[in-house]
Amino acid sequence: MSDIDPPQRTLCDLRPGEIGRIIEIAGGRTLKRRCLALGLRVGSEVTTTQKLGHGIVVTCAGSRVALGRGMAAKLWIETKS
Repeated sequence: MSDIDPPQRTLCDLRPGEIGRIIEIAGGRTLKRRCLALGLRVGSEVTTTQKLGHGIVVTCAGSRVALGRGMAAKLWIETKS
């Protein structure tokens, strides 16, 4: 096992087609509830589908979810290197 941590970025940093796993939702209770309602949970695997202007569309568990850049910037992602 390696002592090197996998790269961690926010959801905004992923390019279309990249896959990552949510490791942290860096926000308050309201943001965490909103993410849960959208099906975005810590440990969920997400794939960036589109980046449009200030928004991003991701696929998570077979559902497509559109997020604003502010919300996406608070979701920390672990990518496979």
